[in-house]
Amino acid sequence: MDKISPDSTLYVYEQLAAIIERKIRSGEYAPGTRLPGELTMTHDYKVGPGTVRRALDILRERGLVITVRARGSFVVDPVPPE
Repeated sequence: MDKISPDSTLYVYEQLAAIIERKIRSGEYAPGTRLPGELTMTHDYKVGPGTVRRALDILRERGLVITVRARGSFVVDPVPPE
């Protein structure tokens, strides 16, 4: 699993967004796949829920995920090019 680096010049939410984007582009999270829930990501990456939400906001802005209320966030199909 990728780790958040406290020494990075990037904000933690930017690091998390980059990690998830890499997983989407590598196919680890395939198009149509539901991403792990916010609570799971807070535990896996040892970050706060606000950080996870900010990272998901970035991914939505980039057109990589959609969020369906009460269902979660999903990788778009097809994944847009870089």
